[in-house]
Amino acid sequence: MSTYVMPISGRFVFRYTGVLLTIGLLTLLGIVGMTIWLGERAQTYANDAIEARDTRISAVELRSAIQSAESAQRGFIVGGNEIYLAPYDSAKVSLERQLDRLKVLLVSYRQADAMLRRLSTVIGEKIDEMDRTIALKKEQRDAEALAIFRSNRGKALMDEANVFLSSIIRMTDERLITGVIEQSENAAKLRWVSLLGGIIIVLVVSGVTILGIRYAVGIAQARDEVKNLNVNLEQRVKERTSALAQARDRAEVLLAEVNHRVANSLMMVASLVRLQSNAVQNQIAKDALAETEARIYAISDVHKKLYSSGDVRLVALDEYLSGLLLSLQSSMQDEGHGASLDYNLEPLKLPTDSSINLGVVVTEWVTNAFKYAYPERRGEVRVNLKRLSDGRGELLVEDDGIGRIDNGAIKGTGLGTRLVKAMAGNLGGEVGYFARQPGTLARLTFPLPAD
Repeated sequence: MSTYVMPISGRFVFRYTGVLLTIGLLTLLGIVGMTIWLGERAQTYANDAIEARDTRISAVELRSAIQSAESAQRGFIVGGNEIYLAPYDSAKVSLERQLDRLKVLLVSYRQADAMLRRLSTVIGEKIDEMDRTIALKKEQRDAEALAIFRSNRGKALMDEANVFLSSIIRMTDERLITGVIEQSENAAKLRWVSLLGGIIIVLVVSGVTILGIRYAVGIAQARDEVKNLNVNLEQRVKERTSALAQARDRAEVLLAEVNHRVANSLMMVASLVRLQSNAVQNQIAKDALAETEARIYAISDVHKKLYSSGDVRLVALDEYLSGLLLSLQSSMQDEGHGASLDYNLEPLKLPTDSSINLGVVVTEWVTNAFKYAYPERRGEVRVNLKRLSDGRGELLVEDDGIGRIDNGAIKGTGLGTRLVKAMAGNLGGEVGYFARQPGTLARLTFPLPAD
């Protein structure tokens, strides 16, 4: 005789389904809140980076103006030619303007107050020393002018000014580096929050599914037991079977509704960064968020491939990168960049973390090629991935554009270059940039796992 198992009640199902859905909703709100907070931090960092850049430029230009004024002063003292006075006056005007600008920019640097006061005194004394020697030279009092000139007082003042200006430049560089580190840490936090949130949501869906299955199975078992125990009560069995079937249908409807709501919630997370970008007015911040969105998609695509594949340890790079490149091309062309994309990808595989690093490098290089390689014409960006004879992998991104100027001004914020270097370091790879005629070739070699 079979043992009758009491099915779990509908009240139990609804109660624990509500608890699981509440956990899932709270998890989703946590991910959303974390993403919004990171967006605000990204905008704050962009503003700080602009202010630090302006401060650094002002300090460099102030040092250049002092050097130009001193060179003109020496030329006039030594040669006596008044042609040096025009660049001297121009340099002195620039010097005073940059000093005033630096005072405004350094307001947020509390540790720079004493330094700035001393720098103003030093520069004032330097200007007075140069003005005195020039005035003596004009009055043909050469001996006195040379005596001041040879006293080395001017050199001492110049050296002290250089020390202060170098300190200011170092402070701005440290501020930029601190911001980059904070952004990297924030991205890691978001990655862990998203991963943990995804696990919790998967567990919620699994719990609801198991609960629904157990409920349906329990009802089916109850129906069979009633049928076996009530052979002579056919009408009652039919009524009971009908009631059980209705209850099962309600359970199936409930399960379908739960799955529908969870799917909608996951889609909202995917579009959150783009919504934040659309809400920002500052173009620099929008660009930074757009780049952040591209980097997030590069990482999220890896997890999508893991979910859809049978192997959770390795990612098929040809499938992953082809989807990523098509997404990048569509995004860049929507933004008005006229380049086209061609790629040839061998079927290589990498572990999950290494695939994320490679995806970030591809995103940075392809995005930069679209933005900067063809400023005035259309062109092509080519991506190649293959295995080398020594067993290492090779990634090539090349264009036929205007080329990469060595030691020239960095286009953009420079964060992408540092990210590429960091990702290559994580991969254990080597990065190289090569000038072509025309265009630029970016190359990354990296180790591949043993087959």
